Amino acid sequence: MNSTAKSVLAPTIPAPNVSPTRPRARVVFRVPDDPLITIEPSGALTLGLADLWAYRELVYFLTWRDIKVRYKQTVLGIAWAILQPLLTMILFSIFFGRLASVPSDNIPYPVFALAGLLPWTFFANALSSSTNSIVGSANLITKIYFPRMMIPGAAIAANLMDFALASLTLVGLMAYYRMSVTWSVLMLAPLIVLIALLSVAVGLWMSAMNVRYRDVRYALPFLVQLWMFASPIIYPLSMVPEKWRWVLVLNPLTGIIEGFRAALFAGTRFNWGALAFSTVITLLFLVYSAYAFRKVEKTFADIV
Repeated sequence: MNSTAKSVLAPTIPAPNVSPTRPRARVVFRVPDDPLITIEPSGALTLGLADLWAYRELVYFLTWRDIKVRYKQTVLGIAWAILQPLLTMILFSIFFGRLASVPSDNIPYPVFALAGLLPWTFFANALSSSTNSIVGSANLITKIYFPRMMIPGAAIAANLMDFALASLTLVGLMAYYRMSVTWSVLMLAPLIVLIALLSVAVGLWMSAMNVRYRDVRYALPFLVQLWMFASPIIYPLSMVPEKWRWVLVLNPLTGIIEGFRAALFAGTRFNWGALAFSTVITLLFLVYSAYAFRKVEKTFADIV
């Protein structure tokens, strides 16, 4: 085989034209001194209502998540929403209605007690779940940004379903005692909104406190128990001497619970003074707790 054929069968590959003394080119990525995009809360002086509206669909998913987690791997499931106020009402009727003979403003004591227990159970459960909601969502908070107010708000919204289911028990009990309702029952809608706003106000403040001071969750059950006896649940407001009623009215739940009974039971008058005071206190504390929450919101990812 000649040299020409040999070159065709085995062509030579030319070596790259690189000088051994020439340095190779390097690509340098320079990080800017200032970040291009900064994601942060809008500040403590604003409530961030535009952000809340922009992320409004997130409330639905967080609420549904809380509902599924609450009754996951339970035997009775959502029936606990009915059993909790129902069993408490039975115990109260035995010990306070029969044994202690606590007055009930000429209303059958089981109905009287259950009408007070329904809003109270919603408030107590909403307060407990919202207080622990920020700490329980640590993995979510440290990964992405969204308005943190939605986490306690979704925890409270999840308890509204329990409140609706438990209310069926009261409807059945009122039918058993053949109790009629009047047009005053329409007041239930604003009263439910009012107690939900009160739950949001207290829940926002307590959830922010729980992030910084973890012993809040240990003190909360004790505070809730004291709050229950300071509210007219097992006794009517008329049982308290008139000169001391103003002390009980300072509790915003007093006007709300008395309003629930006045809306449900015919012949029961609204205590408009107590209800107005509860409304004012709820709105003022809601504004204060929202601003306080926004003030410490930016530190949640570092502390939680």
